[in-house]
Amino acid sequence: MSLTLTEKSIRILRKLFESSEGTTVFTVKKTQSEIAKELNITRQALNVHLRKLKKEGLIRTGRGFIDITKDALQVLGLGTSDAFVFLKVEPNKREEVYKKIKELPATKIYRVTGEIDLIVLVPQTHLSQFLEKVTTIDGIRSTSSHVIVSTLK
Repeated sequence: MSLTLTEKSIRILRKLFESSEGTTVFTVKKTQSEIAKELNITRQALNVHLRKLKKEGLIRTGRGFIDITKDALQVLGLGTSDAFVFLKVEPNKREEVYKKIKELPATKIYRVTGEIDLIVLVPQTHLSQFLEKVTTIDGIRSTSSHVIVSTLK
C-alpha cells in the first residue's frame, strides 16, 4: 500500500489512535432481506426496527453492514471481554489441529513456545461455543481458559 500522507495527517492519525479504545466488533454477515426472511417479517418492517436500534446506539449501519455495539451486548446480557484459551497439542497432530482451530470463532491465534502450544484470543460471547468445538478436535491434550477482567495498559 502506497499512501502519501502529510506530517499533519500522520499526527492526526496517531492522535486518533492514542485517543481510541480497542473494541471487538460484531458485524452481521447477512443481508437485510435474509434477516427479514428468518424473522418472518418484511424487509421494510425490519428497516423500521433497525432505524430505532440505530437511534438508541445499539447498532451501527452503513452500506452493506450492520455492527452490533457494546451497549447492545449489555442489553442482551452478553459479556464484551475477551478470553485467552491456552492449548496443549499432540506434537504429531499439530498441522491438523492448527487447520481446525483456524475455522473456529477466534480473534487471534498465536503459536508459542513453552508449556503450551497455542494461545487463542476469543470473544467472551463465543467462548462456550469455542470450547465445545475445540474439545472435539483430535490432538488437543488440554485447554485452559482465562477471561480478561480489566486492561491495565
